[in-house]
Amino acid sequence: MPAVVQPSEQMSGMTPMASGELHRILICQPHGAVTVSTFLAQVRGLAVQLPEARHAINLCEDRYRFLLAFCAAAIRGQVTLLPSSRAPDIVDEVLARYPDSCCLGDGAIVPSPHSRYWRLPETLAEIDGDMPMLEATAVVAIGFTSGSTGAPKANPKTWGSFGTSTAQNLAALHDLWPAQQIPQLVATVPPQHMYGMEMSVLLPLLGPAAVHTARPFFPDDVARALNQVSAPRLLVTTPVHLRALVEAGTRLPALAGIVTATAPLSQAMASAAEAEFGCEVREMFGSTETCIIARRRTARDSAWSLLPGVQLAPQPDGTLVRAAHLDVPVMLADVIELEGDDRFHLRGRNTDLLEIAGKRASLGDLTRKLLAIPGVSDGVVFQLEEADAAGVRRIAALVVAPALSEAEIVARLRTCIDPVFLPRPLRRVEMLPRNETGKLPRDALQALLRSGVQ
Repeated sequence: MPAVVQPSEQMSGMTPMASGELHRILICQPHGAVTVSTFLAQVRGLAVQLPEARHAINLCEDRYRFLLAFCAAAIRGQVTLLPSSRAPDIVDEVLARYPDSCCLGDGAIVPSPHSRYWRLPETLAEIDGDMPMLEATAVVAIGFTSGSTGAPKANPKTWGSFGTSTAQNLAALHDLWPAQQIPQLVATVPPQHMYGMEMSVLLPLLGPAAVHTARPFFPDDVARALNQVSAPRLLVTTPVHLRALVEAGTRLPALAGIVTATAPLSQAMASAAEAEFGCEVREMFGSTETCIIARRRTARDSAWSLLPGVQLAPQPDGTLVRAAHLDVPVMLADVIELEGDDRFHLRGRNTDLLEIAGKRASLGDLTRKLLAIPGVSDGVVFQLEEADAAGVRRIAALVVAPALSEAEIVARLRTCIDPVFLPRPLRRVEMLPRNETGKLPRDALQALLRSGVQ
């Protein structure tokens, strides 16, 4: 296990903004690396320029500038707000909820209202000084759930809890790269998402790691970014991006490992990725409410292994999570089955489980069966909000399958799904309304279904 600060040391008192030696590389970018020392000097320079506000919505596209804005806001005592999406409507909702906010960004796209948007300067001023220290109990960020199971919920995060959860994440990943070496990360996920925040912001800031500034999307862009960092290389991604990399046959440089989260990863895809890229694919389990709490090597294991200090207690309507980085236990909608003290199997979500005509099924399992049909490139099965005349909430599906008709898809589902769980309606669409991390907000699914787009 790497040398990390123990949770008891991180949850109280003043703690440093960055770990390690000041000369260690924190940021990798095409035109040169940035050390911790230079980064902190630019954080101090930016902090004195930020607009007066109690909260700051960080919309920066460049990961380095996101890091700068996040740390500068923390020095100023501003709480960074992390909306579930940077879509203007979502940003406007958060601004309305937190009227004492400003928006920080690095691009020309200005969310309304314009007067509350502040663009980071092109040239970054530097101010020398001592290591910035933050009170462990200070709330530095508020993450919002994705809305995939309802309205987004706010989840405050303290600096001390971030430090403790980062120590746990390092303990869960450190065996992917050689001891005493520092991994360099490339992440396809935005830093505004809690998984992206943990893996591509906090991990390099508080642990022995460096991160590339870009957020590559297409397979060739991912390969290009990975070739711009040094070994050991770690790819932080999602099942959607991983599937695209495998199907494109993209050649990647040698990887120490691939980390994935935000949506279920099938064992078949994990095995295909390991064979294609010659490294372990490690799947992480967590939520905005809890941060990462478990890991597994999906190609080999169906059970999840809990991170140090995490305990689960099954409840009738979900699972109670206790962890060193959580001030109070958190209830999740996930239904689990314990295997010993430190392993569990995920059986679905209480909102995912169906019971119709005395029969039971899982929306997740129905979706997996849909995706297993040859010719289906993407799809989702979900339950409608409104009940029909008989009081039953129908099951619907949206499918991306250019070469198949809706009738053909339904016919193939009949071979593996009980008739009472066949999606009605099932509609073909050009693409699913996935957000930046590959998740499917319920409102977007309902809207697309209602639109009848073929």
